[in-house]
Amino acid sequence: MAVRPEPLARAASLGGRAFTLRGAVEREGIFSWLMLAPGILFLLGFVAYPFFYGIFLSLQERRVAAPGIFVGLANFVTLGHDPVFWQVTRNTFVYTIATTALKLVGGLAMALVMNQAFRGKNLARAFLLLPFIVPTVLSTVAWMWIFDPTFSVINWLLVHGGVIKSGFSWLGNATLAMVSIIAVNTWRGMPFYGITLLAGLQTISPELYEAAAIDGASGRQRFRYVTLPLLKPVMIIVTMFSVIFTFSDFQLVYTLTGGGTANATNIFAVYAFQSGMNGGQLGLGAAIALSMLPALALVIVALTLYLRRE
Repeated sequence: MAVRPEPLARAASLGGRAFTLRGAVEREGIFSWLMLAPGILFLLGFVAYPFFYGIFLSLQERRVAAPGIFVGLANFVTLGHDPVFWQVTRNTFVYTIATTALKLVGGLAMALVMNQAFRGKNLARAFLLLPFIVPTVLSTVAWMWIFDPTFSVINWLLVHGGVIKSGFSWLGNATLAMVSIIAVNTWRGMPFYGITLLAGLQTISPELYEAAAIDGASGRQRFRYVTLPLLKPVMIIVTMFSVIFTFSDFQLVYTLTGGGTANATNIFAVYAFQSGMNGGQLGLGAAIALSMLPALALVIVALTLYLRRE
């Protein structure tokens, strides 16, 4: 008489056990997806949906309280023949390049100073974060008073210092208005660079500086051949974030100048808002907002490839 082996029977019963929620959660693959689900849902709801809906709007002639009419790429063709759009493009690139360069140099200098040992270092670090943590609109309103042609603190200092005879209209002159928004954005964004680069500096081993000093390297040479190469990945990443934030900046420019004088400080985000919301042309506003995407994508891809190569 044949007898079935007991181990085989037990293995079959284990393989066919009932599914339980606890057992599923304990599986690494399912648990990983459960942890990722909130972030994915957030990105889908607040990033992916507005992005694709913006593409949908840009292909329509859509006005407020009116149904949209599909026009294809007509909005982008209109922008191509709009001289204001090209002025806005030039303003955006000037604004982004100038502020990014100034914030990088100033933030690096700030990080190098904060990396030194001195009394009150922690308090100084806390105060350096104030421009970054103060609400943008609130700090910009204060800068409006600073740049006011009648009550400007800068004009008062320049006049009483004998530098100029009469005050400037900082926000009323096309060139000075661009200089003003660049200065305010640099003041506000420099702490972000400083704190991030300071974190990168503190990861560099002091033994490397000691070895370089023993080899006879001067302070400038240690900075060039030790600090900069090791800090370069952090600089690239913080520059990438800064370019994204500055290229799509809205609050600062809209509050300070509203895109004036005569579109001298108008940038993509402000011009898109003016066309879409103030002008009621939602399709054209969406097309303007999407026009910044190729340039941003190109910068991000270039920095990412450079970082991977390094």
